[in-house]
Amino acid sequence: MCTTCGCAAGETRIEGEAVHEHSHGESGHWHVHEDGTAHSHGHAHDAAHAHAHDEHAHSHTHADGTTHVHPHHHHGEHSHSHEGVSAVPAAAAHEHAHRHADGSVHAHPHTHDGEHHHAHESIHEHEGAVHYGHGPAGAHAPGMSQSRMVQIERDILSKNDDYAAKNRARLAEQGIFALNLVSSPGSGKTTLLCRSIDALKDTLAISVVEGDQQTSYDAERIRATGVPALQINTGKGCHLDAHMVGHALQKLAPADGSLLFIENVGNLVCPAAFDLGEAHKVAILSTTEGEDKPLKYPDMFRAASLMLVNKVDLLPYLSFDVDKAIEHARRVNPQLEVIRVSATTGEGFDEWLAWLESGLAAQLARRQESMESLKRRVADLEAQLAAQQHGAQR
Repeated sequence: MCTTCGCAAGETRIEGEAVHEHSHGESGHWHVHEDGTAHSHGHAHDAAHAHAHDEHAHSHTHADGTTHVHPHHHHGEHSHSHEGVSAVPAAAAHEHAHRHADGSVHAHPHTHDGEHHHAHESIHEHEGAVHYGHGPAGAHAPGMSQSRMVQIERDILSKNDDYAAKNRARLAEQGIFALNLVSSPGSGKTTLLCRSIDALKDTLAISVVEGDQQTSYDAERIRATGVPALQINTGKGCHLDAHMVGHALQKLAPADGSLLFIENVGNLVCPAAFDLGEAHKVAILSTTEGEDKPLKYPDMFRAASLMLVNKVDLLPYLSFDVDKAIEHARRVNPQLEVIRVSATTGEGFDEWLAWLESGLAAQLARRQESMESLKRRVADLEAQLAAQQHGAQR
């Protein structure tokens, strides 16, 4: 899962421009490697970008065979720890490799001072199936403990949630109704978006953030409808995050009281974990997929407020059972709303467009109430100040 693998680090581009992923002035800088190991070291931006203070090189080799070197220094006491591995005296530690039932091999530091312990708490075998998601982290990474995975995920999601809160506050202040569209690749998200835009653009201000690993094809399709669109390319990353969307909002500058569509990277796993500051996640399930998708990828359908069953025009030619798909989705999320649509024929679009217009109206009503509340607060403060001044003059 990308909350532990760091798959998007350094890869993000918005309209071809790199997005700077860390804040200047922070004392710690994280490196998460492809083998799943993570470490941090001091990072400063004082004039030149350097890590030199009476420094020397420090290298270490990861389980995949790669070697990472970075300088560090000793001003008095200095400790360098590789998180997830207990510190041991250098002379007592050595690498110990072993092979798992799934064929994977990994190595971890091993010492004979005291008890050796290595737990595979995330792996469960049952009736011919091997499940790697039963541990506290809900996932498995070779060479990394469940507790370390949980810690890294909390750190990443905590920072993302901070960005998401800022995005949500900005969107609420502007009365913008933002939707995060999520699905498998090929579900018809962009085609559905284009038809929705064509139906609404004469009465509503609309803008779009497009997320894909590579190319700007989808953003170009959206721009062809006449509305502004901004392309985010995530490189190796498999989802958008709130930091990316925050940058996109600055560049796109959506209008007050508008509708904002965020088309996420096609993926039913990782986007479920990342709040972008949207009002709702909308999951799109096409009839060309299996009706068991909500059970196979429950996190996504649990996180969604609405499921669009798309490509219903193809039902006469498929064995897809819509009722069973809806039953499976509501087994995961009993509150999930469902609308059946065809982005090709327009079937179900009246209901979908009405849902959009209702959501925007509700967002604008909340904005108006917030403004009225602020005005009342200002009036109360002015009255108190006037009373204090009157009392002082007596």
